[in-house]
Amino acid sequence: MSSFLSFVSKTDSNPIDPDAVEEASRCLDQFTAAFNALDLAGMDAQLHFPHVMISGADTLVWDAPNQHPSDFFQRLKSTGWSSTRYESKVPVLSSQDKVHFLVTYTRRSDTGEELTRHTNLWIVAKQNDAWGISLRSY
Repeated sequence: MSSFLSFVSKTDSNPIDPDAVEEASRCLDQFTAAFNALDLAGMDAQLHFPHVMISGADTLVWDAPNQHPSDFFQRLKSTGWSSTRYESKVPVLSSQDKVHFLVTYTRRSDTGEELTRHTNLWIVAKQNDAWGISLRSY
């Protein structure tokens, strides 16, 4: 029990750490740049593993890179998708080594038309001196 209490007691009195937000936000930008470049390895390079995704009540855990389906971008393109962009990245909780973002992004056609809009909670953490996305909740 004491290790649990120590774990959940790791808090910082500073509600938003601007330096951490800047660095973590850069990680999100690099992830989306790789996404738009159809670069699965580049996307994986911005994730920490195990990587957790939550959708509704379902949880998916990737223990290692290379988990995207091989036809991931082919399926996405079949919807008319051409690019993804952030509409907002709002830090809602942070410390020196972790930032929770309320992320809103849109998927767009090649003419720039908004196809879909998504608002999610993403957690970016600094582990072994590298920022990476640890959790995405859809």
